[in-house]
Amino acid sequence: MFKSDFKNPEYYDNRELSWLEFNKRVLTEAKDDTLPLLERLKFLSITASNLDEFVMIRVASLKDMVHAGYKKKDIAGMTPEVQLKKISAGCHKLVNSQYKLFNNTFIPLLADNNIRLITSHEDLDKDQEEYVDRYFHQEVYPVLTPMAVDSSRPFPLIRNKSLNIAALLQNDKTGDEYEFATVQVPSVLPRLVRIPSKHEKDITFILLEQIIEKNIDKLFLNYKVVCASPYRVMRNADLTIEEDEAADLLTEIEKQIRKRQWGEAIRLEVEDGIKDRLLNYLVDNLGIGNEDIFNISGPLDLTFLMKMYGIEGFDNLRNNPFKPQPVVDIDNDRDIFSQIREKDILLFHPFQTFDPVVDFVRQAASDPDVLAIKQTLYRVSSNSPIISSLALAAENGKQVSVLVELKARFDEENNIVWARKLEQAGCHVIYGLVGLKTHSKITLVVRREEDGIRRYVHLGTGNYNDSTAKLYTDMGLFTSSRPIGEDATAVFNMLSGYSEPPSWNKLAVAPLWLRDKFMECIERETAHAREGKEARIIAKMNSLCDAKIIAALYEASAAGVKIDLIIRGICCLKVGIKDVSENITVRSIVGNYLEHSRIFYFYNDGYEDIFMGSADWMPRNLDKRVEILFPVEEEKLKDEIKHILDIQLKDNVKTRIKLPDGSYEFLRNDEKPLSSQDYFCKEAMRAVKQFKKSKGKSRTFEPMMNPEE
Repeated sequence: MFKSDFKNPEYYDNRELSWLEFNKRVLTEAKDDTLPLLERLKFLSITASNLDEFVMIRVASLKDMVHAGYKKKDIAGMTPEVQLKKISAGCHKLVNSQYKLFNNTFIPLLADNNIRLITSHEDLDKDQEEYVDRYFHQEVYPVLTPMAVDSSRPFPLIRNKSLNIAALLQNDKTGDEYEFATVQVPSVLPRLVRIPSKHEKDITFILLEQIIEKNIDKLFLNYKVVCASPYRVMRNADLTIEEDEAADLLTEIEKQIRKRQWGEAIRLEVEDGIKDRLLNYLVDNLGIGNEDIFNISGPLDLTFLMKMYGIEGFDNLRNNPFKPQPVVDIDNDRDIFSQIREKDILLFHPFQTFDPVVDFVRQAASDPDVLAIKQTLYRVSSNSPIISSLALAAENGKQVSVLVELKARFDEENNIVWARKLEQAGCHVIYGLVGLKTHSKITLVVRREEDGIRRYVHLGTGNYNDSTAKLYTDMGLFTSSRPIGEDATAVFNMLSGYSEPPSWNKLAVAPLWLRDKFMECIERETAHAREGKEARIIAKMNSLCDAKIIAALYEASAAGVKIDLIIRGICCLKVGIKDVSENITVRSIVGNYLEHSRIFYFYNDGYEDIFMGSADWMPRNLDKRVEILFPVEEEKLKDEIKHILDIQLKDNVKTRIKLPDGSYEFLRNDEKPLSSQDYFCKEAMRAVKQFKKSKGKSRTFEPMMNPEE
């Protein structure tokens, strides 16, 4: 039973403000002058993309609560209204930091490296002006649709996240009162337009909206353009799906996706210096409050910087690309199933290639002894080889069952396309479960062998996405364990029907059993500490904001359990509270790869339990999603994971430590600099080099003791 003071709101950070702290940590990567310039630019783009999604989903949700009169406080003691005020202040501060960095640092540094970005058409020379005007008439003008607003033409619906230019017009002949017009910057055209350079060594770009603004008078003949400014609207994109009442979930989600473009306007970005009259017209027609207006000192929507990151040439301004290494535990000349029969196989992406997972499904699709393939899909790539293999398997007469989660946010449309393709190929497709998101990552292959039916299972912490597997750090496990195979069958029976197993052999599954499993493990460490035994918890995840889990960690800390948390993003737990969290450290690693794996270590009086899975310690993961936690039981693999955790705890280059006030600072110590992600890249290459040196005889994992090896 928790002590009542473990629930004190003063012991918790607000979830949304904690997320803003995370995005600030991403911005520090953009400020890191030890990184190549275009890598820094990429991080600035990521902060802008992150903020867009945060506003469309989290801020929108809080606004819905305020509109509904919802007054309940969060775990940090804040009402939705109070949260919105603090979030607004934090967002404005973050945006100011983004543009200060963009204007004062990146524009000059790009120019120093022969990349010039013209952010105002007034800065063009004569030759550039002629080129831009010609480009406008030939490429842009035919695509544009200028929209005037008057008594017969009401203010148009402005699409979510679209970039637009607003203008005030005056009739040349009559000199009548100002009239309003708007034109959308077409997303079908490239926003970055290369133009002639003043200097031979330079390459020069201008933004499409500046080309349109320069020539906007061509769109309104017989009118004088009094003023014109770019603007951008963010809308509520949080889908509300009445699943219980939907006759067809796929059709209902398609309908809601279309509505996403026209949700309530919740943020307005305008060019700094916009005329008051023009701004007031936008504000009145969009229904935007003053706190949601962002005056931007620079180009709106910095996500275009990701396109700059990819410009040809300038390889010296990017990191040398790392190629994911082969998995030395897997022999590509042998079939995958015989190797999994011999031992469990651990995968560590992106340091090791994702190919074995793709090959696992591909081989199963063509293997005449495979009877069935079952898989959950949450987010997949746009040209997924796994989808193609599943379709082939069905065409080959195998029983193929796929749960495609249609409610995977911002991947709904993509998943609908894949679901239909799989159905057309003859797969049995399940569109998720009513009221729950299926977030688990599991593949089951059922194979007939000489000694009977055998099940092969892949379990992972990340999505079955061959593209993001090169960018996200994730873990995976291949096993032919009979108890896990039986559990895997039970999972798919539960997903496709109404069969809930009375118990599980090895897996812990949300929403019914996973929370209890975590609480049991934490409480066991607490009991051991109270008995004077060594007690330790190491937990790595994306986010921590579940009040019951945090309270249990506080109680464990108070009992003397040493707790190390590696949490990339949101963390509502506070450190350094006397007699409550003095034994807890929280660190966040933000680097070239997105830390995505979930790993949980419990000392358990020397037995050392290690689990991995798809769930963070968040109420949505534990109570509202289908998630799977799986054990790692082979001692060799446990040693590998302990090594991974140990290296991450020693990272003193990309690690930020959480402070009692909720802020983060870089971990700096007297130890030799160690970046865990760089270390794992070198270690993966070293393993392959060692394997080749042994001429394929040794597949034994040996931790790299010296990062310089």
